Amino acid sequence: MKAELINESDIIEIIIYSCVAFLLMGFVLILFFYFSRKKIIQKELEKKDLEIQYQKELLSAVIITQEEERKRIAQDLHDDISSQLNIVSLNSHLLNTPNLTKDEVGTITENIINLTAKALDSSRKIAHGLLPPVLDKFGLDAGVGELCMECNSSQVVTVNYENTTFFDIKDNMKHLHVFRILQELINNSIRHGKATVISILFEDNYGLKKCSYSDNGIGFDMKNKDKQKGLGMKNINSRVAFLNSTIVINSAVNKGITVTFNF
Repeated sequence: MKAELINESDIIEIIIYSCVAFLLMGFVLILFFYFSRKKIIQKELEKKDLEIQYQKELLSAVIITQEEERKRIAQDLHDDISSQLNIVSLNSHLLNTPNLTKDEVGTITENIINLTAKALDSSRKIAHGLLPPVLDKFGLDAGVGELCMECNSSQVVTVNYENTTFFDIKDNMKHLHVFRILQELINNSIRHGKATVISILFEDNYGLKKCSYSDNGIGFDMKNKDKQKGLGMKNINSRVAFLNSTIVINSAVNKGITVTFNF
């Protein structure tokens, strides 16, 4: 009889301990999932914060670039067009001077014509910098071709350009970002890379357009992050983001630079 009671009490103890053990395990599992979930949420928040910070940096780069461009345009208008038109105005008033000889009138008129032509040329250059007419009318291929021709005519650098794909003129707003990226890359190659030869290639890449860019400049150390944080690179990255694209940059000291991006 006693043995049966002992067995029953042992069984009850085992059941109680088992329940407690299960409760503790459940509590531990709840804590584990709670803190795991909390950690995952924290990581997601940190990722969102990084994305927001990145978007802020891109926006800041766009704003700074726009302000720099406005400053450049204002300076060009003031230094070139405004000063030339002022001289045109002075020469125009000189024509009202009494007793001018025929030769004097001819000289003043010639000055007015020459200065007006220079002002028109300056205004065309400013307009070209804002939106290249060839790109607007004939598309990216023609716009990049003209850009390369202008660079080659400077005799500072040789730009080799090849295009094996087709660009729809309807996508000109997107293609303008591609054009600006290439402008920035060429500017960096000449000013900072001291390049003498640049190569640009457009081709199809699994349904996307691929741009391959390279130069023979002095290059830079990829480990030096400061080299990749300039305003020019921020401007490029912001335009790449607008294209929903990615950009891959490779460089080494005295090995030039290679850049590829899809769009």
